[in-house]
Amino acid sequence: MRKPPPRAVTLTAASLVVTLLTPSAAFAWGTDPGEAAKSPAEDSAKGTASGPELGAEVTRTRIVVTQSGGGTAKPSSGSLAAVDPNWKPPACWYEPLATPQQLKDATEKMNKGDLFSVNFGRRWGKDLLVDAFDKGDATFTDTPTKNYNVGKKGMFWRAVARQDRANDPEILDCSKNLFWQKAGTVPDDPNAPTPEVLAAYAYDKIRVPDTKVELKPQGKSTVNLPTWVWLDKAVFKDVTVRASLPHTDLYAVTTAKPVALHLDPGTGDAKTFPASGDCPVNEDGSIGTPYTKGASQEDPPCGVAYLRATSGEPYQLKASVTWEISWEGTGKAKGDLPNGTFETTQDINVQEIQSINR
Repeated sequence: MRKPPPRAVTLTAASLVVTLLTPSAAFAWGTDPGEAAKSPAEDSAKGTASGPELGAEVTRTRIVVTQSGGGTAKPSSGSLAAVDPNWKPPACWYEPLATPQQLKDATEKMNKGDLFSVNFGRRWGKDLLVDAFDKGDATFTDTPTKNYNVGKKGMFWRAVARQDRANDPEILDCSKNLFWQKAGTVPDDPNAPTPEVLAAYAYDKIRVPDTKVELKPQGKSTVNLPTWVWLDKAVFKDVTVRASLPHTDLYAVTTAKPVALHLDPGTGDAKTFPASGDCPVNEDGSIGTPYTKGASQEDPPCGVAYLRATSGEPYQLKASVTWEISWEGTGKAKGDLPNGTFETTQDINVQEIQSINR
């Protein structure tokens, strides 16, 4: 008589590192890195147990992220850093994984010794999958099925962990093993996917342009004379990203809106305009004001004046744009996420000349 495998035990943070990073012949569903995400129609009808759909890890989500609007004149290059250092997006959630036919085909093609990831650190062999989802044995699942529910509408779901939090003990909150979920429904669980979960996932996918500000004078600045700083409204626009979860109606559109520019001269021998170094966005979407001839003695609405010349090494002018993050999604849900910042550094050489025509 075959003995059932032991029940899963609670994993410590240390054991998570070993379990998730050790190579094994584990079966799972997902999309290989670099492969374009498939639509529900493309991947739900085939039910194949070969190809790139096998071998994915439990940190590989099926969430599809696309640029859905907005954009910037400069190429996007960097991700945002949350202003709130204590904010953390969800560590894990549940997602649709396989259709009945897909799970049946994958199980039938498993060899002796093959394992199927049913949760973080939990892998089942072929016999246990057959018992739970072909024969309807409820020993290790809350949703036993007969013949993998082939012909019924719905999918088997599994927990997914954020890749950057795969070793975080909080992923153990998503403790359910692989389970059946009827079509058009989401699990009744605190870690079920929601529009807000998708919005938080999209946060990391927002790409904003380099914050390379326009300067006047260009090249070298002059001691005690202000350098005007501005950003063109055509360059910095709202950036919008859409995240959707296949096989559900869940989606979220996350929007990053530039709201302020902060200047750090890179030395204590300088003063900023305004004194706080925070330059707000103008009504037309621009930041600061372009320099005009004859304004060299005026204080710029956004700028910096260096009080000491550089000697060999340029000053490092840091320009950081703050982006306000909001989202809206399924069922008219909406909300805000922590502001994000993106910073770049520019070399500034300062010359010791007391008067200059410009």
